Amino acid sequence: MTSAADTAPAAPKAKRDRTHYLYIAVIIAVAAGIAVGLAAPDFAVGLKPIGTGFVNLIKMMISPIIFCTIVLGIGSVRKAAKVGAVGGIAMGYFMVMSFVALGIGLVVGNILEPGTGLAVTDAIKDAGHAQVDAEAKDTTEFLLGIIPTTIVSAFTNESVLQTLLIALLAGFALQGMGSAGQPILRGIEHIQRLVFRILAMVMWAAPIGAFGAIAAVTGSAGLDALKSLAVLMLGFYVTCFLFVFIVLGILLRVFTGLNILTLFKYLGREFLLILSTSSSESALPRLIAKMEHLGVSKPVVGITVPTGYSFNLDGTMIYMTMASLFIADAMGTPMSIGEQIPLLLFLLIASKGAAGVTGAGLATLAGGLQSHKPAMVDGIGLIVGIDRFMSEARALTNFAGNAVATVLIGTWTKEIDKERVNQVLAGQLPFDEKTLLDDAHGGPAEDHVEVPEQGGEKELAKA
Repeated sequence: MTSAADTAPAAPKAKRDRTHYLYIAVIIAVAAGIAVGLAAPDFAVGLKPIGTGFVNLIKMMISPIIFCTIVLGIGSVRKAAKVGAVGGIAMGYFMVMSFVALGIGLVVGNILEPGTGLAVTDAIKDAGHAQVDAEAKDTTEFLLGIIPTTIVSAFTNESVLQTLLIALLAGFALQGMGSAGQPILRGIEHIQRLVFRILAMVMWAAPIGAFGAIAAVTGSAGLDALKSLAVLMLGFYVTCFLFVFIVLGILLRVFTGLNILTLFKYLGREFLLILSTSSSESALPRLIAKMEHLGVSKPVVGITVPTGYSFNLDGTMIYMTMASLFIADAMGTPMSIGEQIPLLLFLLIASKGAAGVTGAGLATLAGGLQSHKPAMVDGIGLIVGIDRFMSEARALTNFAGNAVATVLIGTWTKEIDKERVNQVLAGQLPFDEKTLLDDAHGGPAEDHVEVPEQGGEKELAKA
């Protein structure tokens, strides 16, 4: 007699996630890049275009992803005031955290005094002046630069804020069009799926990009630079660590009840990608996708993440504080607290004006010192050699700050599905690494990106 168990159809086999091999390959590539950088520095420096090319592949996806995410998010909101509330809360939080980051860097920098005893040679002075970007914009030019020349140019100028502005205008316009805007929203939804699919394909080049980037950094700096400036590097790393796990960790626990380690485990692949490319931008599209999958509403993600990448630069704030103090000490002209605070407040503003500058940390520091305290520009050459190593800590800290900010703002605006957050962080709802979207195969969060059926009159769908 055949049992029921024998006749029952076999359960379909779950498709194996092969992308974990990709990130194992990234780790191997990073180790190989370091080895090549130390063994053959000149050859390794020549590999820099490989890393740059991979980061550029990611960057080309950022504008369309931000546009689609924001337009679809706003299109599903009935009241436009809700979007304004999210933006207001986000900007307020970003400014507060920038001051906190500056304050922490100020305290640690004054305790360590890492620049004492170093000498500034003529070669170092020349290297410092070479970092001053003649094209760096002041705050007024930066604000005017948010407005693109044309709607299309917003997608070609590599300006996240220009894309954000056009997306907000398009989202509100479609919201006001009612049912007439529904076909456009459905079209944008299909474009979003296409763009995320392309991004998933590009990610398979990550090991090659990581190898080129790490090899070039290691080859250009070398061990001598690392040894002579180890105090500054270690002090900066420790400060970033304390900021992330104490300040951000406490905020996340108090307001959301979540453990920051659990959230970072969920974002582990993104942290690895940033570590290997020294660019937080390389993980921006994936952060948007993962925060939506986590359960934060599309408008909150679409507004918080892109603006955070320009205004919530916690790692950059800490870097500029400690680097300024380091340079002043190294030049034998240590600053008093009364001199430090005005300079750092100026750098806080300058960092917003240079948000789109490549290598923003060093470029912003050089431009800010040139405008506020020109004599200190001579000492910037002291940190040129290790800037790329410090840029990794900057990028990781900036990314962590924006991930936590998205969850916090989603909680404060009640635009987060807490039950889903717990399920995702517990591993019960895995992220789709193939499409980077939950709705591609009717997944668990299909309603999260649903296009409104009645001309934008639908409330935000539950995450």
